[in-house]
Amino acid sequence: MTNTFTAIIKQDGEWWIGWFEELPGTNCQEHTREALVESLRDVLHEALEFNRQEAIAAAGGEYEIERIAV
Repeated sequence: MTNTFTAIIKQDGEWWIGWFEELPGTNCQEHTREALVESLRDVLHEALEFNRQEAIAAAGGEYEIERIAV
């Protein structure tokens, strides 16, 4: 399954800054747009994995997984 997220990207002086509108707190800044996109990709993977592990830990021992597409 492929997920698509929306990155907001803008140049602010000498820096490129960006964040994901769907995941608050996932923001980055870099000196080039290309480096920013790569950093955003990395932070997105890390945030999704962290959220996944946190959700599983909160569920305790017995739980079900249901995939829901929107």
